[in-house]
Amino acid sequence: MKILAASDIHGDKAAVKLLASRAKKEAADLVILAGDLSIFGNGLEGLLKPFKDVNKKVAIIPGNHDSEADIFMLKKRYPEVIYDLHNYAFKIGDIGFFGCGLANIGPNEISEREIRDKIAHSFSYVKDVKKRVMVVHAPPYKTKLDRIAPKTNVGSVAVREAIERFKPDRCICGHIHETFGLEDALGDTKVFNVGPKGKIIEI
Repeated sequence: MKILAASDIHGDKAAVKLLASRAKKEAADLVILAGDLSIFGNGLEGLLKPFKDVNKKVAIIPGNHDSEADIFMLKKRYPEVIYDLHNYAFKIGDIGFFGCGLANIGPNEISEREIRDKIAHSFSYVKDVKKRVMVVHAPPYKTKLDRIAPKTNVGSVAVREAIERFKPDRCICGHIHETFGLEDALGDTKVFNVGPKGKIIEI
């Protein structure tokens, strides 16, 4: 499966059009948007239409700039396009997708305990699937992806623990602008901070 994953679009419709065009050109099987689709709820009007226009399914989670109500609104507006991964899961063939949105710091903050519980709940639906992809907004703690200064890590401990416990094949995140485009690994899990330009990930 070929996935086009992006994050932190912040209502940039030009960026979305480029992503939709890329998804079509590269024959992506699925688009994943790992949070911060908006700026505090602004910029959502028409945001996902370019993906609908090229017949691409989109899996989304809220970031710390989005609310759960924002995601609910998008689901109602684009029911034929969207998979909601915030505390939910879905399967495509032998690949299971699970995750949790929002973040451990910033607006719309949730606790590490809530992140841990939501990821575990989501994982329970795909625990027997052959391959798994975890989608979160905050990167795992103490990796290349959560570093905003040489000795400052601001990622989620709960996300890191979930990777170590559930061992997904891939983990997709965003949130930390300074590390957009970087990759790291925790055990056998490849972790990607995808950013608004997006990244093709194969599994």
